[in-house]
Amino acid sequence: MVNMLISRLSYSSDHHWLQKACDLVFLILKEKPGLLQFPVLTKLSISLARAQMPVPASMILRVMLERENMPPLTILWSVVSHMVKTEIGACLASNFLVQMCDCFLHLSAKGSVRAKVVKPDAMIFNLVLDACVKFKSSLKGQEIVELMSKAGVIADAHSVIIFSQIHEMNGQRDEIKKLKDHVDEVGAPFIGYYCQFYDSLLKLHFKFDDIDSAAQLLLDMHKFQESVPNKKLRMDQEKRLLVPIGSNNLKTGLKIQVMPELLQKDSILTVKHKQELVMFRSGKLLLSNRALAKLVNGYRRHGRTTDLSKLLLCMQQDFHVLGQSSFCSDVIDACIRLGWLEMAHDILDDMDAAGAPIGSTLHMALLTAYYCREMFKEAKALLRKMRKAGFVVNLSDEMVATACLSEAANNASSSSSKSDLIDFLVREMREEEKAIPSVGYELNSSIYYFCKAKMMEDALKTYKRMQHMKIQPTVQTFSYLIDGFSSLGMYRDITILWGDIKRNVGSKDLEVSRDLYEVLHLNFLRGGYFERAMEVIGYMKERNMYCDKWMYKDEFLKFHKNLYRSLKASEARTEAQSKRLEHVKAFRKWVGID
Repeated sequence: MVNMLISRLSYSSDHHWLQKACDLVFLILKEKPGLLQFPVLTKLSISLARAQMPVPASMILRVMLERENMPPLTILWSVVSHMVKTEIGACLASNFLVQMCDCFLHLSAKGSVRAKVVKPDAMIFNLVLDACVKFKSSLKGQEIVELMSKAGVIADAHSVIIFSQIHEMNGQRDEIKKLKDHVDEVGAPFIGYYCQFYDSLLKLHFKFDDIDSAAQLLLDMHKFQESVPNKKLRMDQEKRLLVPIGSNNLKTGLKIQVMPELLQKDSILTVKHKQELVMFRSGKLLLSNRALAKLVNGYRRHGRTTDLSKLLLCMQQDFHVLGQSSFCSDVIDACIRLGWLEMAHDILDDMDAAGAPIGSTLHMALLTAYYCREMFKEAKALLRKMRKAGFVVNLSDEMVATACLSEAANNASSSSSKSDLIDFLVREMREEEKAIPSVGYELNSSIYYFCKAKMMEDALKTYKRMQHMKIQPTVQTFSYLIDGFSSLGMYRDITILWGDIKRNVGSKDLEVSRDLYEVLHLNFLRGGYFERAMEVIGYMKERNMYCDKWMYKDEFLKFHKNLYRSLKASEARTEAQSKRLEHVKAFRKWVGID
């Protein structure tokens, strides 16, 4: 009768009755847990998820996991896909997946036959990882990527694309580069899927201020589209490839299984492509004007106009068949309009020297700009060149100057069109003033490597060097350090790091994510620093961040189940013990431990 009642209530779409069904389940769990039937819990979890009630839905899933049982994967896909539509749901789904993996690894270590019942598949990972990208939960995403490796789940094409987005958010360029060689070998039908992958890698090249790598990537993109992988490479792509996480040299490092051409037949996930720097049009990967603006601005900042000219020439030749053959003209025109006349003149000269001369229109535009700025010496040199090329015939220098100034006056009074390349160049110059310095990304990469290698002394030296250079540490900086200390059980060092985080938050130099607060809280619980744990909760409450009490409760019971359970405040031997007892009781009350 009880199961029938819960089942009937599960068919309702009313939040009130669904909550009643959930409450009834937990009431029975206290009194007679053996009464509950597994199919009833499965039905209730689906109904709660569909009704966008992620908190009770996750509670039912966790009850099933505690019994070492899970719904069929296709049903679990549905539950998770509904949960990840909201930020709180995505938080709970990601934390549930972490617990699911922990349970699977624990049962596997014991050799239990129940392990395969609770093992998540690539679809579950992809749904949660995609939500991590959507809600900018990059640190949680990184944790789940590593769990995917530990669980031995094979990453498919969707997984690889989402990995690249998470690595981009975390500034982990080396992690994407490890995947690139394999992605470069995919067949033509998969090129469109990997547009986002190349977009993410290109963005990181620019963030690292690595213009040469960015330029090479653009040329590689075109070359690999034209080449057809040989039979051996095609067969390799159908095998499970092992890609390291962290340094390639770490003997104890993780490796994730990847199949870049594997796509799930019944996939319910659609990975959305931003297509900001790399676009997919007519079966080809193309460069956007925003990416072109980043290239031009980068070469200009480094004073490497000749290298820019060489790249533009290569791109103009390579991309001609793709309908993008006006790179040189567009860049020269933008330079003239922005007043970068010397740069425009240099590119014109480089094109002439390379045997790819530009027409008269841009020469006239540059000449006009020289006259308008009264740069007569430069104008005279350009005019001499134009006469030699046959662009100016039977006109004196004075007549040409008059004509140019007249043309400039006419253009000033009329609305002349301009390409969006100019807008992107202006935006790039504004945005680079606020951007994290490239050396910040490089130092973070070093800290990440040292922490993965458990070389905490070197990690701390790099962190102190960052402070000495007055480079603002990021959320990733602190996350890597916490992860490194945690792997060695150095919880006291995390409390010291927490002091640095609070100072940065107080000075408004750092905006801490929910992911980082969560990592801090879990580590303080493991280390028994309950005052710090409650302090973190206070920070989360102030910022209206959702707190997953179930997960925190589980973590506490795992490490401190009977801590101070019967000790009274009057029985505390020291003031320190009395305060600790107070914080433990406050935590137990907050998470609902009787």
